[in-house]
Amino acid sequence: MATSAANFKISISYPPLESPKGSPFLAQNRQFQWTNTGNCILPVIPAYAATLLQEQGFKVFWDDAIAQNLTYQQWLSRIVTQKPNLIAIETKTPVVKKHWQIINTLKKRLPKTTLALMGDHVTALPQESLNHCPVDYVITGGDYDFMLLNLARHLTSKTKLEPGFYTKNGNTGKFSLVHHHLNTIPIIDRQLTNWQLYAFNNTNFKYKPGAYIMSGRDCWWGKCSFCSWTTTHPSGSFRTFPVSRVIQEITNLTNLGIREIFDDTGTFPVGLWLNDLCQQLISSGLNRKIVLGCNMRFGALNQEQYHLMKQAGFRFILYGLESNNQKTLDLLSKNTKVEDARTTLSLAKKAGLEPHITIMIGYPWETEADAVNTLNQAKTLFRDGLVDSMQATVVVPYPGTPLYSYCQKNKLLISTDWNDYDMRQPIMKSPLTPATQQKLIHSLFKSAWEPKFLLRKILSIRSIDDIRLLSTYAIKFIQKLRDFS
Repeated sequence: MATSAANFKISISYPPLESPKGSPFLAQNRQFQWTNTGNCILPVIPAYAATLLQEQGFKVFWDDAIAQNLTYQQWLSRIVTQKPNLIAIETKTPVVKKHWQIINTLKKRLPKTTLALMGDHVTALPQESLNHCPVDYVITGGDYDFMLLNLARHLTSKTKLEPGFYTKNGNTGKFSLVHHHLNTIPIIDRQLTNWQLYAFNNTNFKYKPGAYIMSGRDCWWGKCSFCSWTTTHPSGSFRTFPVSRVIQEITNLTNLGIREIFDDTGTFPVGLWLNDLCQQLISSGLNRKIVLGCNMRFGALNQEQYHLMKQAGFRFILYGLESNNQKTLDLLSKNTKVEDARTTLSLAKKAGLEPHITIMIGYPWETEADAVNTLNQAKTLFRDGLVDSMQATVVVPYPGTPLYSYCQKNKLLISTDWNDYDMRQPIMKSPLTPATQQKLIHSLFKSAWEPKFLLRKILSIRSIDDIRLLSTYAIKFIQKLRDFS
């Protein structure tokens, strides 16, 4: 007998993962780490899932206990009281074993509840979780919203499951994303997904409260060999929302009181789409009400386009520098040249934008001299005023990525214990010792705080928001060093 949607409760859950290493930076992250910064990001696609399910008549419980700072026991007591019919949990490589333990507990406490795992790790290795815990469904691919709706309809009215589901009895085949049309799903319900939890504690926001959106899924390049989301959003599956839809979402957020938005599309759409968005932001006056940020690739835009973005309200642009060595960029399939970084950053700064760069240490083919070359480049970019902020991490080869396959083929993996894949130690054999890698990461962070850079920042203060941002960066800097201690 079919169950009505109104009587079927679905919990989208992020259980607490208590660890002396810090807080799990899991949701909406292409790379996982334990962090002491307290940064918190709305998991955008699961938020779409919650909104879509509610629109279709299902009861939805938004259960981000990590963002709420609940203890595990507090969360467990709450979820048992809620008694959802379906609990969906997003997992990643360094915490999948913890999630297996949690699912074991949930099955004992809630034997009638259906449990589902989703995320890049289980997309790469779906059978593994079925072998290690009593999970009912493994959802592969990155469209958790469409897939969870399909699963909910299957459980309530026996709708056929689409490709991408794995159970102990078999699977429905390889997932596909191209038939999921983004313009068919509703704009995120910010009240349902507790927007205040994610509005303040994030260094990407200069103006608070802030919010995350995604205008596309996920990256129009989509080939970087280290990116875990190439597993869930493979090359060739890039899709965008219509510009009019993005404008409506931005309007809704400004009406909510949001002052800054970061669009976490893997790489922000360019070409005619970008031009149309900027023109509509300007003509509607939204550029005077909101500040925007996004991810971008080196070499993707010209000076005129950066000026247009600035006029449209953009402030913060995030770039993946990763390395200053061409061999590394080629092996990572970045499709960029070393010289593209300085050229692009100069264009962005000339337009009045504030660039942020990401750098990784620990490539198995890089010598210490190679790593120091990247370190020196970062110092130079900061000294020359071309970069405003930076993130440095140890490179991790996640299962399902080309980098992981490269390491398997060349026998470069030091560990296959998923707990070790948390950026606290090297996973790949490298000419650099673990201590040297940690030292270089510390040096990278410290390079961002050289006297000339600090003086420039102090002289640029024009408002209380500038003071708050600089103070936040100083605090997060100290906390970030703890992440790699």
